[in-house]
Parts: sequence; structure tokens; C-alpha cells
Amino acid sequence: MNAYRRRQFVFGLAFLVFFGLIGAIQGQIVIKGDGDTTGPTEAKLASKLMARQMPYRVLLPMEYSSSKNKSERFPVVYLLHGLTGHYSNWTDKTKVTGYSIKHSFIIVTPEGDNGWYSDSASVETDKYESYIVKELIPEIDAKYRTLANRENRIIAGLSMGGYGSLKFGLKYPEMFSFVGSFSGALGATAFTEKTAGAIGKGIDAIMGAEDSDSRKSNDIFKMVRELTPEKVKALPYIYQSCGTEDFLIQNNRDFLKLLNETKVPHEYREHPGIHDWVFWDDQVREFLDVAERRLKK
Repeated sequence: MNAYRRRQFVFGLAFLVFFGLIGAIQGQIVIKGDGDTTGPTEAKLASKLMARQMPYRVLLPMEYSSSKNKSERFPVVYLLHGLTGHYSNWTDKTKVTGYSIKHSFIIVTPEGDNGWYSDSASVETDKYESYIVKELIPEIDAKYRTLANRENRIIAGLSMGGYGSLKFGLKYPEMFSFVGSFSGALGATAFTEKTAGAIGKGIDAIMGAEDSDSRKSNDIFKMVRELTPEKVKALPYIYQSCGTEDFLIQNNRDFLKLLNETKVPHEYREHPGIHDWVFWDDQVREFLDVAERRLKK
């Protein structure tokens, strides 16, 4: 990545942190759900890997309790939040509760803090990748009537969560059939304290030194470049989108170019928009529609 693009990315992430914190304080970016369902259920996972309670929310489809067939099972969509965000963001800041009415998905929103959905190289109990894969998903499958297989398990996210969802899809293709990224911060592993200030320092603590094995193992560009034709066939289908005025647009176009070169099955969308909840609200609505169409194939 050249110096100009790096400066754009760093400025944009700094803006995101500032904007996200101000919005959280003032409540100016909150979009309430439609209120036509019972709303999300709060829950906590007693994580051994994280050595603490990890909160999450669950949205159940209307048929879950009203169905005459109490053994009926449902596909699951996991939605990952972005940097400075929390598990409550998706249900507090978008209309996903209302959008879910016409779908038959169980929707789960995990807590990712600012952990980049990765196992920390410096804090033993910050395993934000492993706890989701090894603890949260099994817990959801055990507690709820899920269709507990790859074909019916979907994951998506915004910004940091877009990076996380694509990484999960690339590293664990046997677990997910469909993954989505909205305004994904896909080049996160390229940044260090030296090139990206405080945000890069946070990434250093999580992913290790610039040339470390732990950083390389989290680099989704590297993962795609090293795919063999056989591994490509085993991947989940990728949905990728970004606003044309988003500071991450070039980062997303670079990743798109790589997907095209390696012939990874995907669809890509650019719409007018910036790095904000207006864009993500629209995208989660669209993503759920696409997910349902794909499951019906």
C-alpha cells in the first residue's frame, strides 16, 4: 500500500473512532428497530478462553415460538460490530429487528470489543477469534433450535467486523456457507504504531510485530493470494460492499481485484455512502435478503 493510501486509511480510522464515540454519547446515530417483534434477548457466555463473561444478543424469528412444530430448526446469521463498537450496536443502531420479521433467521450479535476478532499475541485471555469459533457458536447451537451445519451458518460484519467475517470465512470454510463485509477494514494487518499511530499500536498488541507469524496468520490478503484452486472451491460465497465516499473504498477495491484474480466466488457492490450507520443499515437489510435467496437455491 502506498503512502497516500496509508494516510487516507489512518485519517479515516481516526475519524471513525472520534465519530463513533461522539455518536455513542449524543445518541445522534441511533436508528431504532421497528418494534414489530419481541426484540433481542440479552445473554452471556461464560467463556473459559476469555476468562470472563462475554455478552451477546439473539433475535429469534417469529416462527420460533409460534410454530406448531416445536422441533423446527432455523439458520443462523452472526453479525459482527466495528471498532469502538459493541454487541448491542446492530440492534440499537439499525432496523435489523424490523428487517428480520420477513426472514426465518436466528440472528446473533457477539461482543468483539476492539479485538479485531483475533487471538491476541500479548494478552492470553483476549482470544476474540477462538471464543467465537470454539465457544459461542457451539453454545448457540446447543441453546437454540439451529440448523447446526455449514450450509445454514452465515457471518457478516461492518468495518472491523467486515474484516473479521471475511477472515472467519477464509480460515474456517467448513463452518460457513456465506460471509459478508460492509465497509470492511480489510487491510488491518498492514498497520503498525509507526504507520498508524494509536490504532496501529492496538493492532501491534493484538497481532504482533510487523513480520511475526501471528500477524501473517491474520492477513486476509495473504490468505487469498495463497489459495489453491481446490481451496477456492471449498470457500463460502462472499458478499462485499463499500460506500463510494468511504475512506476504505480503495482498500475494498484492492481486495476485490484479488478476489477476481483468484476466482473466488463473490459479489461486490458500491453505493453512494460514507462510513456510517445509514450505509450499514441499508446493507444489513440487503444482506439478509441475499442470504435468504441463497439458502433457497
